[in-house]
Amino acid sequence: MKKLVVGVLSIVLFTTIGFSQVMIKAVKIGDKIDVTINKKFFTSYIFSEFEKYPFFFPVNGPSGSGVTSMRNGVWPHHSSLFLGCDKLNGGDYWNKEMERGRIVSVRDAIIENNGPRVVIENDCVWKRPGAESPIKDFRRITISVPSADQIQIDFDVKLEMLTDVTIEKTNHSFFSGRMDASLCVENGGTMIDAEGAQGEKATFGKPSPWIDCFGKRGNKIEGMAIMQHPTNNWYPSPWFTRDYGFFSPTPMYFPPDDKNTYIKKGEVVHLKYRVLVHSGTNETAKIAEAFAKYAAEK
Repeated sequence: MKKLVVGVLSIVLFTTIGFSQVMIKAVKIGDKIDVTINKKFFTSYIFSEFEKYPFFFPVNGPSGSGVTSMRNGVWPHHSSLFLGCDKLNGGDYWNKEMERGRIVSVRDAIIENNGPRVVIENDCVWKRPGAESPIKDFRRITISVPSADQIQIDFDVKLEMLTDVTIEKTNHSFFSGRMDASLCVENGGTMIDAEGAQGEKATFGKPSPWIDCFGKRGNKIEGMAIMQHPTNNWYPSPWFTRDYGFFSPTPMYFPPDDKNTYIKKGEVVHLKYRVLVHSGTNETAKIAEAFAKYAAEK
């Protein structure tokens, strides 16, 4: 019995020491920034001139397997974890041809590195040939490890209007995630919002502070939650959800009175999102408690 207790204490001590010494590192390689946690690859933030917009891919769960997907044959414009917008001043900064609009990275910098968190800054200009650039955005991305079975991405973006902006009603607006097929509802996974509604039918068009998607991976459960910060414009935005694994707080698809959204030149729209990549279900990962903590942050 004594040996068993000592063994258990040793495991707990090892886990605690290992977690307290988490080292997150970012390395820029060409047109992407790779992020590792204790030398284990987590994600790449990609801002290539050949892409429609910057995005994260892959996004690996605590198991080391990816929880997101991209370039699906049916929906090739879904790029893992990303921000964009369609039907903006006649341009398309979400899908279709590059000539319809791109979000172009003009500055990238690793602000904090080799510590308990990594901080990346990325400035982007929204461009379209033959048209005035409508938006310049300033992104601050913070990656940390709040617990042994969670990895956190804080995405903070300020969108400055360079001209008067009109956004028509569109299901493609702002921050979005596309789950790996093995974790989506169609393949036995779970999509659940803060009020407990599940699946596309119950969550589509419904305002909610967060949605969590998770599913079985072997004998384990793994998933990803997206949270909206209460200070966001249009909070809490209704969600555009699909059982095949897409979910996005999408304010421009559910505008009041179905009218276009107008934002004046010089205005700044500040949007913040927290992504929690986690083991377990929304209950065992304590997503509701994590959101309450996030909501209390300024």
